[in-house]
This record gives sequence, C-alpha cells and structure tokens, in this order.
Amino acid sequence: MFIRNESFYSFRNNYKVVTALIVIHLLLFLWMNFFPGGNYIRFYGIGFNPLIAEGELWRLVTPIFMHVTLQHVLFNSFSLVLFGPALEKMLGPVKFFVGYVLFGIIANIATFYIGGLQYPPHLGASGAIFGLFGLYLYMTINRKDLIDQANSQIVITILIIGLIMTFLNPNINIFAHLFGLIAGAALAPLFLIGAKPYYYTPTRHVHDQGEVTFNPNRWKRRRFNQKTIGKLFWLIFGVLVLVGLLVRFL
Repeated sequence: MFIRNESFYSFRNNYKVVTALIVIHLLLFLWMNFFPGGNYIRFYGIGFNPLIAEGELWRLVTPIFMHVTLQHVLFNSFSLVLFGPALEKMLGPVKFFVGYVLFGIIANIATFYIGGLQYPPHLGASGAIFGLFGLYLYMTINRKDLIDQANSQIVITILIIGLIMTFLNPNINIFAHLFGLIAGAALAPLFLIGAKPYYYTPTRHVHDQGEVTFNPNRWKRRRFNQKTIGKLFWLIFGVLVLVGLLVRFL
C-alpha cells in the first residue's frame, strides 16, 4: 500500500490527483520564492485570521497549497507520495480531492476559531495531510477489510511520530494538525462508502502500460514480506526524524 515501485510515468498516470497536488505545491513554492509576483501571491493567499474575520474567506482554502520553506514543501509532498496514492485509488480521484481540500479547510476553520485574531499567519498542506491520516486511522479501527495489519502498524507508528513532532516544534500549527486528523476520522464513514481495498501488483505488464491491478486474494496466496516492511518503516522513520530535527533546530 505504501511501497512505491512505479516509474515516474506510471505514477503520474495512475495517481493524477496526487501528482497534480504535488506539482501545485512545488510551482507555488518556486513562484513565491524566486519569481516576480511571489510576494503578491504570499500576501493574498496566506492564512491570516484578522483578514478572514473581515470576509476574505478564500484564505481558508489557499494556504492548503502554499509553502514557504523548502523542507516544508518537500516533507508534505513526500507524505503525499507515500500515503496519497492508495487513497486516491480506493476513493476515486474526485472524492479524494474533495476530501483533501475539505480536511484542509476544516483545519483552517479550527485555526480561525480556536487560534483567534492574535494567531500568526499560517500556511501549508499539513492539515489536509493529517486528514488523510484520519481516514487511515478510521480504517485501522473500524474498516479492517480495507487495510491489512502490517500497513495498519505503519500508519499508527507514523501517526504517533507526527503527533509527537507536532507538539515538539513551536512553529507548527497544532490546531490544523489535530483538527485535520479529527475531520478525516469523523468523515471517514462517508468518504469510505463504496471504497475497495487497494492492491498494487507490480508485474512486467503493469510496468509497461502503467496500469493498476486490484487483486483481493493477493495476501491469501502470498506471505507478506516482513523484511520489505521493516526497511520501509525505518526509511520513513529516519526521514521523519531528520526533517523534524531540521525544522526544530535550524
């Protein structure tokens, strides 16, 4: 579910929404930091509670796609690459995109009401991404037909690490993280209606044509490769710790 074996071509064709979101993240980051008009985009797009209170409601949406620092945009894009594809296939592209944006909006609404008018300007896709974690969390508890035990353990581990880093880093929007997670878990029953388990079989035929194959009996006929899961876990763990330390101390 979280192991990416595709080429760039097949990833782009199989997960169009995830690819589009990552492209938007990167383009806006480059525009805001290196091209003319970047300050204009930042000024009119960033989340700022006093201006939201004055009626600039688009600021509940635009921060979801904006990042200022390199580590921020890379971390959120990396999280989307790992955890977005399976959900895009399980939910469908439209429902996945609607959920992603909706979770981000709810996270920003929580920031507005709980943070108050004194809350500093904020931006980033973290609230929406934690909403995706909320969907996975709900699956691990109430929809075990959609996720196996090994992937459930990965989700719980990464979620715990993410929550720990949320409270350790003073520059993180805690309200967005927590309420994005809550929104994803609370709305999961609605978004998971009709969802099917995600199974990716990287055969030669799939590699050549960039197709995704669903095989509900895959894990019954084939023992799970624990070494692969272990390597993936330590890779994700190491990256998260490294990024957390960089954000915390630089």
